[in-house]
Amino acid sequence: MSDAKLHATEQNPDDFAVQIADQIESFLVAVSEVAKGDEPDSAVPFLLLEVSQLMLAGGRLGAHEDIVPDERYEPDPGFEPDADELRENLARLLEPVDVYSEVFDPYEPRKAPVPARISDDLADVIADLRHGMVHYRAGRTSEALWWWQFSYFSNWGTTASATLRALHSVLAHVRLNQPLEELDGLDTDQGDGDDTLEFEAGRVMAEEIGGQLGSGQVR
Repeated sequence: MSDAKLHATEQNPDDFAVQIADQIESFLVAVSEVAKGDEPDSAVPFLLLEVSQLMLAGGRLGAHEDIVPDERYEPDPGFEPDADELRENLARLLEPVDVYSEVFDPYEPRKAPVPARISDDLADVIADLRHGMVHYRAGRTSEALWWWQFSYFSNWGTTASATLRALHSVLAHVRLNQPLEELDGLDTDQGDGDDTLEFEAGRVMAEEIGGQLGSGQVR
């Protein structure tokens, strides 16, 4: 199907490209709204929901046969807004639980976990998705799909799945009333295998975090 047909006045809602683009656009809009901080009590539940839905789009891209763009070289996408402001807003919003511990490749034996940030991860995912969306909105559908599929395997799929596990863990601790070990002193500029990965300092009660970030119910 040609790009021109995909971007006709009446798009087929059952078309694969349209569905993927709609899912990605929904994620971009929703996370940008969360980052404004208007509803901090619902931030974690809503981010969990949105990242979960994005992973469905990623799974569909991953299961799809290899997508080949129409052009050999990527066209210049033009201006792309950076995600720095969104990253900073999310970092402030998620400060108590922003840093988490992640193992990048579960198939590498005895790989030490490293610290990461939910705010950094979401900003990186959004940068990847926006890049493809620029192509899609310009009518370069095959280029957009190729980029989303390629970057799903090379970057945003792994990043989003790690973020999903972190968000799930936060919400599970809150809903199950289980204390979280505090991550004060742990930062993303520390090396692999640092002893601080054993999580220093005190305890943060689940209800304390829930009061700020996750006790609101999503309906």
